[in-house]
Amino acid sequence: VCLGNGPSGICLSYLLSGYVPYFKRDSLHPHPILQRKLEEAPDVSILDQDLEYLSEGLEGRSHSPVALLFDTLLRPDTDFGGTTESVLTWWHEANRAIPHLVLGRNPPGGAWHSIEGSMITLSRGEWMGLPDLQFKDWLRQKRRGLRNNRATAEDIAQYYQHYVMKKGLQKNFRSGTVVTSVRKVSAESISSHAQKDLQEKSDSLWNFTEESMEVFKVDGVFKTVKGDQEPFSIYAENVVLATGTYDSPTWLGVKGENLSYVHHQLSALEEAVKNSSVGIMSDPVLIVGAGLTAADAILFAHHCNIPVIHVFRRTVNDPGLIFNQLPKVMYPEYHKVHQMMKEQSAACSGPYECYVSLPEHHVLSFGKDKKCILQGKNGYQKVYKISMALVLTGSNPNLSFLPNNGIDLAVDSDQPVNPKRNPIDVDPFTYECTQEKGLYALGPLAGDNFVRFVQGGALAVASSLL
Repeated sequence: VCLGNGPSGICLSYLLSGYVPYFKRDSLHPHPILQRKLEEAPDVSILDQDLEYLSEGLEGRSHSPVALLFDTLLRPDTDFGGTTESVLTWWHEANRAIPHLVLGRNPPGGAWHSIEGSMITLSRGEWMGLPDLQFKDWLRQKRRGLRNNRATAEDIAQYYQHYVMKKGLQKNFRSGTVVTSVRKVSAESISSHAQKDLQEKSDSLWNFTEESMEVFKVDGVFKTVKGDQEPFSIYAENVVLATGTYDSPTWLGVKGENLSYVHHQLSALEEAVKNSSVGIMSDPVLIVGAGLTAADAILFAHHCNIPVIHVFRRTVNDPGLIFNQLPKVMYPEYHKVHQMMKEQSAACSGPYECYVSLPEHHVLSFGKDKKCILQGKNGYQKVYKISMALVLTGSNPNLSFLPNNGIDLAVDSDQPVNPKRNPIDVDPFTYECTQEKGLYALGPLAGDNFVRFVQGGALAVASSLL
């Protein structure tokens, strides 16, 4: 059972459905050492080769060797602007398929359905694609081109749904499901009725003669078309966590943060503009954070001529700031936000009206009268009257369905799971949790935060299970 139906879950389902990658004969990979390794066993599928051996010596924008390997097999020289075709060919070997279910709250595509449709992705369009169906080919069929090589969130959500249909994976997907609990149980504690049911369904893959055998019990609710909720329980030998990180926005933990004008999602600003509760004449909107979601909010407000006060803890030239890591040519709009942050500090008024930047500041409290108290690095406090506040400082995964919120699975088991600072501790070549056999983690939960790199994790899991 795979929990989460975003790109990680879709890619895993494709591999578990018997689609097997082989090295395409006569193809030439730009990495000569990898090319030599691939030529050593051209008749053996990539899933059956030693992933550690193949990925040795690869470098790139991910810390995961398998992520780099699968990425470079699918998109050989993409980091250098090249368009070399994938060196993989895909065969459907139905006898290798593993029965599985992919559970998700949204339609296939996961959190991409929750993101404002017109938002442009950070990654280049071709990096959003899944194996053996190029994103740009699909877009071409829609008679659309890529703007600046990048795509909208709506395009991507539609592409993922199309991919599941096109590859015939729908039978494995259950949308409208919310998982409430995942627990390990001993096989003997399962009722004989459920055991019989399981054995019939899984073509006798299960052997319950070993009484000591443990399986996972996955409980949850399924929302029917009528809106009713039906409870379900599934028993599985392996569970894959692929629920991403979009679930619960980070809170600052300051006084007044629960007041109705303080929000933690960008959609609140879009909603406020739609129903005219903020506009050109209103008090400024306070935006807290210096990541891409905060930047998207600033661009949106700027586009609607809404005044903004922008508060963030770092300095504008901090190398850890995402804007200092993005090439200007590909990301002109984010470069513009960074420029505004530099030139528009409260100390000096710059060329952009309706925007004030307050670097090295943090929020002390929100008042009922919509007055917000901020503090700068020198300890001085400032009070601003605002119309609404958006706290956009990242989000955390919701693992409430796991014992102890999944904390025991993390690299640092004293701290909550966090995709950037404290991911789930997994074996780098199988993605199995080091603390819990039979449980796997993919995507942001395992520290892979870009669609192009989550697919290597799916390859590792499939290789381990097959």
